[in-house]
Amino acid sequence: MRLEGQEVTVLGAGIGGLAAAIALSRRGARVTVLEQAPVIAEVGAGLQIGPNGVAVLDALGLGEQARAAGLATRAVVLVDGPSGRRVARLDLDARGYGRPYLLMHRADLIDLLAEGARAAGVDVQLGVRVETVEETKGEVRLDGRAVPLLIGADGLHSLVRRRLNGDDKPVFSGQVAWRAVIPAEHAEAAEAQVHMGPGRHLVRYPLRGGRQINLVGVEERRAWADEGWSHEDDPVHLRGAFSGFADAVRHDLERVERVYLWGLFHHPVAQRWHGACMAILGDAAHPTLPFLAQGANMALEDAWVLAERLDRLPREAAFAQYRKVRAPRVSRAIAAANANARNYHFANPLVRRTGHLGLSAVSRLAPGLLAGRFDWLYGHDVTGQGG
Repeated sequence: MRLEGQEVTVLGAGIGGLAAAIALSRRGARVTVLEQAPVIAEVGAGLQIGPNGVAVLDALGLGEQARAAGLATRAVVLVDGPSGRRVARLDLDARGYGRPYLLMHRADLIDLLAEGARAAGVDVQLGVRVETVEETKGEVRLDGRAVPLLIGADGLHSLVRRRLNGDDKPVFSGQVAWRAVIPAEHAEAAEAQVHMGPGRHLVRYPLRGGRQINLVGVEERRAWADEGWSHEDDPVHLRGAFSGFADAVRHDLERVERVYLWGLFHHPVAQRWHGACMAILGDAAHPTLPFLAQGANMALEDAWVLAERLDRLPREAAFAQYRKVRAPRVSRAIAAANANARNYHFANPLVRRTGHLGLSAVSRLAPGLLAGRFDWLYGHDVTGQGG
């Protein structure tokens, strides 16, 4: 199937949907994006775009803008939360990926993708709420309106996924997360820090030229919160969860004025990623916990691979190849994220101390080894265009 002149509808104007729209349009498709929100906007939160995600942004012609909007981090630093002692440093610079690891404000990435989509000729329609998705052999109907090809980039509660797979029951992970952004008080090192403690951890990194600090705190608990990022919470609860951490963390949390809380749920990777005339990508296909910071990156990769296959192969073969290529990789990323959650939260003091001593020794004696464990992730370029 050549995309030249083909009509494609993308449901959802998030990271994956906008990236897919650009990738499809640049191959000649006539793309319409339908978004239920009245404006394309993301409330304040940070994200991490690894070299694998930057590869896609480069291929979409947005790499320069992304580098200008983000901060290139040199390392991920693991810290013992209660003592504030550095445990290990994962040196990203030394791996030779050929592209930076960017710390970005989500709103900035959404903005540059939206601008890129419009520049590519994509028709972005806002305030359009789709209630029903039906598929026949030759078309998809959105609330009765026929479209020839649909890409479902409509997130965790995807209508398209539900049409393909039915309802699944997410399982509460036993963890909740807070997110907040605070002003920076002084110049910040361009690095991501993970402060680890019993049953909890806090991720901290600078945004927007170091003017802001992004904070994400995760706590294990039995009481769960709803999914979604828009549930505002009292900062007192966040401070209480990390009251046993070192002074620097507590100082940051004292400056939090607004914080959002959401529950972390395990969702299965979708069994069916496509029908005859529609396919899903990103969180609609494979939601992941945030402990490897790969949700946005996997959506970017999906978008590129799906567009490339649709332009090169007959539709049925393109859809099948897309799932065949992507499912093993996203499953591996999800498993690695789940493992990180366990490793950050050692509750037994002896186990935690032993684990931290081991990490510290490896970081000192073989500094490339820790970061090298993720070469399969960060060093992979789905666009095939190299570093």
